[in-house]
Amino acid sequence: MDEQGLGWDDLRVALAIAETGSLSGAARRLGVSHATVFRRLGTIERRLGVRLFERGRSGYVPTPAGEELAAAAGRVEAEVARAERRLAGRDLRLSGTLRVTTTDTLLMGLLSPILADFRQRHPAIELEIAVSNQLFNLSRRDADLALRPTRSPPEHLVGRRLGDIAQAVYVRRGAATESAWVGPDRHLGDAALEAWMAARTPGAACRIDTLLGMFSAVRDGLGRAVLPCYLADAEPALERLGAPIPELATGLWLLTHPDLRRVARVKAFMEHLAEALEARVSRLGGEGVD
Repeated sequence: MDEQGLGWDDLRVALAIAETGSLSGAARRLGVSHATVFRRLGTIERRLGVRLFERGRSGYVPTPAGEELAAAAGRVEAEVARAERRLAGRDLRLSGTLRVTTTDTLLMGLLSPILADFRQRHPAIELEIAVSNQLFNLSRRDADLALRPTRSPPEHLVGRRLGDIAQAVYVRRGAATESAWVGPDRHLGDAALEAWMAARTPGAACRIDTLLGMFSAVRDGLGRAVLPCYLADAEPALERLGAPIPELATGLWLLTHPDLRRVARVKAFMEHLAEALEARVSRLGGEGVD
C-alpha cells in the first residue's frame, strides 16, 4: 500500500469509519456531514487504488487494506495526542480552554455553582462542559478533566478522591412508602445498584437509563428509587426513606491525564473543586443540605 500523499485528515476519516463502523458515526465524531465523509472516503480509495471498506448489514467493515490504514492512523493519532499533552503540560498560564466532562446529575445537583465561582476567580479560563455518563478518553484529549462517581478509577489516570457519594431511597412527599420501584436500566451500568435491588425488591415497575431521569420520575410520583443524596435531599418534593445505604456509597473522583496535571488551569481547577467540595462534604455524604 502506498500511503504517500495522504494527510492527517485522510487518516482521521479512515480511523473514524473503522472505529464507528458507519459513515454517520464517523461524521458525528469528525463534526462533518455524512456526504462529506462519503466523498472523502471515495477520494482516499481512488488515490490509493484499493477498497478500504466493504458495506455489509452490520455497517462498514474494513478490508485488509482498510485495517492496515486504520492501524497506521491509530499510531499517528496516539503520537499526536502525546505531543499535545506534552506541550500542554508546559502551559503555566491561568488562561485558555479547559474541557471538563461530568454526569448530568453532578452538574445539576452539585457542580454548577462551583463552576460559576471558578469563572469569577479565573475569567481568562474558558470552560467547556461535556455532559455524559460515559468516561471520555482523556488520553485522546476528548476532555482535560473528568469528575466521575466510580468505585475503580482507570489506572492510567491521576487525580484525587474528593469524597464519597451517599445514596438512599426516596419517594414523592406524601406518596405511599411502599409504592412501585423505579430502577436503573442496564445501560446505566450501575452493577452495585442492580444487585442491591435484585436482592431486596421483586422488580421495578419502570427502568430508566439515567439517574436524572430516575430523579424526575420519583419527583413526579412514578414510584420510589435509590438516588444520590446530594441531589434528592435538595428537592422539597421528595422525602428520604431511611438512612443512606452503606454498600451503595460511591467514590467521587476528579481525574486527569498525568501529562496535564501540572498545567496551570488544570491545577487551579482541581484545587478549586477540592476546596469547594470540602465545604459540601455533609451534603455529599447525605447528612443534610448546605
